[in-house]
Amino acid sequence: MNEQATTQTSPTQTAPAAPAAKPARGITLHDSAVEQLKRLLAERQTPEAGLRIAVRGGGCSGLAYVMEWAEKPREKDKIFERDGVRVFVDPKSYLYLLGTEIVYESTLMASGFKLNNPNVKGSCGCGESFSV
Repeated sequence: MNEQATTQTSPTQTAPAAPAAKPARGITLHDSAVEQLKRLLAERQTPEAGLRIAVRGGGCSGLAYVMEWAEKPREKDKIFERDGVRVFVDPKSYLYLLGTEIVYESTLMASGFKLNNPNVKGSCGCGESFSV
């Protein structure tokens, strides 16, 4: 038999304050990234595919991002989705990417995806690698 505990408050008792909202965990996709990924997936004619983001050792600062297309997630991947666009991240890389926002930027000099990663403590001069 299931028993449920109930609490009663008297008129003079106040309910405990709600806990403060925690910062976003995982990976978020900015509107610009969603729009560009949708465009690229449509061009590839693979709407079920996703963007795989990984962190690998390398570069002058020690770590570097790797981005590639993946037709489907791997067994232990974390999957982040927004408006039908999916991003796959392996468990090890996920630890380095907690709280990251993916943005697509287009300027006169360059265009591409930028990862705003709050865990980065330093990066090299060319911006291709980072350290945590």
